[in-house]
Amino acid sequence: MSVGVVAIGRNEGERLRRCLQSALAQCPRVVYVDSGSTDGSVAMAEAMGVAVVNLDMAQPFTAARARNAGFERLKSELPGVRFVQFVDGDCEIVAGWIDAAVAFVNDRPTVGVVCGRRRERYPEATVYNRLCDIEWDTPVGQTRACGGDALYRTTAFEDAGGFAPDLIAGEEPELCFRLRERGWEVWRIDREMTMHDAAMQRFGQWWKRNVRSGHAYAEWVQRHGASPERMGVREVVSNLIWSLPVSWPLWPVLFWRVYRRRPDAAYAAAIVLGKLPHLQGHVKFWLDRARGRHARIIEYK
Repeated sequence: MSVGVVAIGRNEGERLRRCLQSALAQCPRVVYVDSGSTDGSVAMAEAMGVAVVNLDMAQPFTAARARNAGFERLKSELPGVRFVQFVDGDCEIVAGWIDAAVAFVNDRPTVGVVCGRRRERYPEATVYNRLCDIEWDTPVGQTRACGGDALYRTTAFEDAGGFAPDLIAGEEPELCFRLRERGWEVWRIDREMTMHDAAMQRFGQWWKRNVRSGHAYAEWVQRHGASPERMGVREVVSNLIWSLPVSWPLWPVLFWRVYRRRPDAAYAAAIVLGKLPHLQGHVKFWLDRARGRHARIIEYK
């Protein structure tokens, strides 16, 4: 009982079933946090023996808030839990991952969080799915951040104060930033971790997902842009420069720079074109902040 799993989701259907089955196969205690599903997800999870937290949807929803609520439930049931694996409800945990992750963190007392390779389940289905799969192929070793699927040492998670519940996107790198500030290490190991089902069929979904990323970059700058690391500043400045109409004739130069690092034309084109929805996300954040509005989550599904 030294490890537990916290899964979050809304209306994930069969994807959630696969997620919970994969978690239960590797861990005796699983908590599922539901955010207003109408497809029977709660009943299905309860029937599988999973502890369920129904998130109060009267408050603005964020994935960060859902994960924090799941962690609190896990801690209440297993006060001595040492590790928590967070996973999104549209992901399946690869067999053997949790044991491998726990073993890695156990051997290294300064490691606060570890992740592995997240893969797209159907990368050949659409170009957008394939772009997700490429995006998650990050270098192995000590790193700055992880994504939504990762295993945390509970003492590190609590030391950093958990996820920032008001962040509507980019909450994982933001937490990793605070972990590193406190001396904890973030690692990606050479191990298969999860299978993700992006189910992106349309250009509009890809665009909205990039708007969300742009919003996250702007939030990082607002919170940590003045730190020595200047979190998010490079991304925001790059998007501002490359989104200017005067820079558009130079887009082939940017395309070639990206293509040289990873020779995939669709990926390079997505990086270039993605500057525009990123800027849209920046502007949305700045306008909401100027008007005193709390931003609502940006969903692409």
